[in-house]
Amino acid sequence: MVCEEILDEMSLIREQTDVKQAEVDAGTTLSTSTDDQFGFALVKEEINEAVLKNNQRAAAAKIKELMMKEKNITLNIAITGESGSDKSTFVNALRGLSNDDEGAAPTGVTETTMEVKPYPHPKCPNVTLWDLPGIGTTKFPADKYLELVGFEKFDFFIIISDTRFRANDVKLAQEIQKMKKKFYFVRSKIDNNMRAERRKRNFSADEALTKIRDDCVQSLQRQGIKSPQVFLVSSFELHLYHFSLLHQTLDRDLPAHKRDALLCAMPNFNPEIIRKKKQALKSKIKYWATLSAAGAAVPVPGLSIVVDAALLVDAVTHFVFALGLDVPSLKRLSARTGVPYADLRSVIISPLAAAEITTGFLLKVIVQLGSVAALIAAVEVSRWIPIIGIPIAMGLSLTTTYKILNLILEELAEDAQRVFERALG
Repeated sequence: MVCEEILDEMSLIREQTDVKQAEVDAGTTLSTSTDDQFGFALVKEEINEAVLKNNQRAAAAKIKELMMKEKNITLNIAITGESGSDKSTFVNALRGLSNDDEGAAPTGVTETTMEVKPYPHPKCPNVTLWDLPGIGTTKFPADKYLELVGFEKFDFFIIISDTRFRANDVKLAQEIQKMKKKFYFVRSKIDNNMRAERRKRNFSADEALTKIRDDCVQSLQRQGIKSPQVFLVSSFELHLYHFSLLHQTLDRDLPAHKRDALLCAMPNFNPEIIRKKKQALKSKIKYWATLSAAGAAVPVPGLSIVVDAALLVDAVTHFVFALGLDVPSLKRLSARTGVPYADLRSVIISPLAAAEITTGFLLKVIVQLGSVAALIAAVEVSRWIPIIGIPIAMGLSLTTTYKILNLILEELAEDAQRVFERALG
């Protein structure tokens, strides 16, 4: 049953690839930044072909190539705006940090960013947020700003203002547009505005947010921006206002191969982001399962157990970090929300969350999964059945790894949801 599910997924990949290729042949695809450009679709097609031909070794080699490609994906996000517009705090919020955390971008009432400063994401080192100097400063005049900051390395720009967007913001947007880069306007410190609005009689949060956004949009239109994309955000309360909409827009606009990098970098600011992370992680389980099957094909005593253990440690560690359940992430969440670390730990059920995942520890957890332990033993026994033993072992190994990772991911995702609810009350 599990093998059929994986083959169905592989067949779907093949169908999608054929459609994309037909579009390219017909000249209907206009995007210049696609998976095909970086070879992702081709490698996925080659994995699909190898699996359909039951060539596990070839599939394993291509899966490793795909994983290396994914590991080397970079995402560079430029955060810019006028001096004092909340850029650095926004950079820290996207990295899941408080302003006083070690490695946080420095903040202050005056301009603290005097040069182009990269801030790698603490959990996703291939994602870098760039805190750019305020546009219009003496060192970075508006007319030379993009050239001086090195615009070509950025995937998109976020232009921030804590009041209204001014002439320099508009000029920057127009120059970015000329360079055929994406840009988005973020109106920061919206929590301050909402506190002021609440003092008014007949206060309505939706009406207040609509009014503020409409004012921003109309102001930008008057200054020559045709269809400005404006998002109202509080760097201290990402789960409120328009941050979720900003993520949805970025996810839609980015090429497919960069979306997972963006998703990895996103803090767990709402239940939907946790669901998306779970879905993205689940989509990769078939690859780990196929690698496991390839290990079972080698007739060396105990090798499949060693291969599977190494694969599982790598996969589960990835799950824990992606879902924000590692110790550093939980401590940062505690500091940011004021909820004690012990309280966050108290709602976690999986023994794999907030733990050092070693081979021995993981195998102990797996043994407690009941029927899965019997499957692991069956893999080793079946390898020594003449003629049919290796194919049986490969199928069992694939099924076992697939089941184990699905069970672990399900429990970790539920833990991430509980931690989110506890952190935000």
